[in-house]
Amino acid sequence: MPNTAVEHLLIDPVELDDDYIHVVAAVIWKRDSRQHFLIARRQAGKHLAHYWELPGGKVEADESPRQALDRELVEEINIEPVRATQFMQVYHRYPERNILLDSWIVDDYQGEVVPREQQALVWIDCDQISTYQFPDADLPILDALKQR
Repeated sequence: MPNTAVEHLLIDPVELDDDYIHVVAAVIWKRDSRQHFLIARRQAGKHLAHYWELPGGKVEADESPRQALDRELVEEINIEPVRATQFMQVYHRYPERNILLDSWIVDDYQGEVVPREQQALVWIDCDQISTYQFPDADLPILDALKQR
């Protein structure tokens, strides 16, 4: 597996707008190669439809980011993280919403990756990042991966 350990970039809560949406995203390393990670295509009708993203979703009011990560990955792609480490946070202001993106490195999981929401899934390596269109909030995370 590539070295993805970076100093945690954690956001000071004072810097957040009141209306932000807390979201988790996973960098999931492929079991057999440890050189490829999973990306998913956002569905039509969603914010930033057809962009590619790291799997994950919104943190609900009654759960921690880690609990949200576990729930979202089971719901979206049928896997349960066994080993997940917080990677970095990104705060991004889109014109229509503000996002606090909490990213995690998942390098061990149970189950087999299956698209449970009919989304396209692709395993890519860091050299392929520039061939896909990602939301602006994901870009600092992807840049950090490329630097490793």
